[in-house]
Parts: sequence; C-alpha cells; structure tokens
Amino acid sequence: MDVELEKSLNLFEQMFSKWYDKTIDVLPSVFLAIVVFILFLYIAKLSKSIAKKTIPRFSDNVSVNNLMVGIIYLVTLAVGTFVTLGILNLDKTVTSLLAGAGVIGIAIGFAFQEIASNFIAGIFIAFRKPYKVGDMIKVDNYFGEVTNIDLRATSITELDDVEVLIPNKDMFTKPFTNYTLTTTRRIQIDVGISYAEDLRKVEHVVKEALEDVIGRAMHKPIEFYYQGFGDSSINFTVFIWIIYPGENHYYRCQHDAIIRIKEAFDQNGITIPFPIRTLDFGIKGGMNLKQPLQETFTNH
Repeated sequence: MDVELEKSLNLFEQMFSKWYDKTIDVLPSVFLAIVVFILFLYIAKLSKSIAKKTIPRFSDNVSVNNLMVGIIYLVTLAVGTFVTLGILNLDKTVTSLLAGAGVIGIAIGFAFQEIASNFIAGIFIAFRKPYKVGDMIKVDNYFGEVTNIDLRATSITELDDVEVLIPNKDMFTKPFTNYTLTTTRRIQIDVGISYAEDLRKVEHVVKEALEDVIGRAMHKPIEFYYQGFGDSSINFTVFIWIIYPGENHYYRCQHDAIIRIKEAFDQNGITIPFPIRTLDFGIKGGMNLKQPLQETFTNH
C-alpha cells in the first residue's frame, strides 16, 4: 500500500514539476500578452474618441455615426485579441475563431440578406448624401419631403401628409429625382384659344402677362410654343422657370401664372373656347333638317 502511495506521489510530483516549468517558461509571454492587450485597449479608446470627432464631418446621421464609432472600437479590440492569442502561441485558437466568425457571417448574410442590404445601403447614403432631410424627392410613384433617414429605411411625407417608408436598398439602387438639388424648376401650362384669334398677338399677350409671375427666374426666358390644331381650339404650351425653394412655392407660382393668363385674355378679348360639336343631319343615310321637321319641333 505504501509503495502504491509513493508511486502516486512521485507521479504527482513529476507532473507538478512539468507544470511549474511550463508556467515559468510561459510567464514572459503571458506578461507580454497582458501588456499588448492593455495597449490595444488604450488604442481602441483613443480611436473611439478620434472617430467621434472626425466622422460627423462626413455624415449628419447620428445612428450611422454611433455605429461607425462602435465598429472601429470593436475592430481594434478584435485585432488586439488576435495579436494577444498569437503571442501566447494559441494559433489554433485564432484559426478556429476566424473560421467560426466566417461561418457565422455567411449564415447571418443568408438569413438577413434584405436587412443587411438595407443596412449597408443606409451607411452609403449617410456618407454620399444623395438627399437629406427636407429634400423633395420622387422615387417610383412616391413624391414628397424626406422627413427621416435611418439605417434601414427613409421616410417620405407625401403632399397629402401620408408617410411612406422606403427601404434604403431601393433608395440606393433605384433611380429617383431630387427636386431640391436644383435651384430652379419649370412650370408647364397648356392652353387653347379660338381659331379666330391673332396668333402672334396671343403669344405677345401671354409672354407679357407672365413677366412678373411670383418667383420667376428672370435669367431664363419664357418659352411659348403652338402645339397643333384641336377640335375647337388652337393649342399652345408656355414654359416659365421659377426659383424653387419648395413644392408649395411651385403651386403658388403656377396658380399666379394661370390667373395672369386668364386676366390678360379677358382684357384683350381673347377667347378660350368651349368644346364644339357640329351635327350634320344631311349625310348619306341621315335625315335632312328641313322646314317640316323644324315646325314639328316648334309645335312640340
């Protein structure tokens, strides 16, 4: 019994001696790894502080700014962790972590493909700034003012005060019109006049009436074009350019232009005709509008 106990003690002593030797050998690496990790922790905090001051210069989106600051901080810590494990000769652990992160990333990418695409598009929108809050834009059949931009979707409030949420992926990949990016916008007004009117006089009267339209862009001329002969009128289109501070101003200018054209026509005796239909009862197979038929209508 004593022999067995002595063997066990010897075995334990040998194992403890090996562990002690290994611990002594590893201590410098452990100490260095701790120092390196603390250094990376300091670098991560410093990077986070610098990012908080720098990123807002390129993006006004608070959510994106906070996200980018967090990503920079976590990436720095991750690099520090991998370097620390490398110092401890835990290369297999590093490889396993990288492989696991890759598998998890692929799985998440497939599972949340739409969310990820909207998320990434939101980041690009925040930095490229194709539009901002307050802009008037049109995408697909939606037209309105941008009221909010977050990491997943863009909110547009239409002219009838209905809010529409459009995924950022669509805002980033589909064609859209930003009316606020340009300082001017064109108004088109279609009008018809009587066949009896003097066409050159009409053109002169219309251009003169529109000279002082509210908000007109004076550096761009009024454009007047006759379009063709209608059923009861000669039709023309007039274009005027206005300064465009917003959609309400656009409608006010259009309203003012229509009033000015009508008032000018009234002052100059120019007629905007009603639709006219001519009924011919003398065609082949029809009836002649003769006196007996007129008398019949009169008697009735």
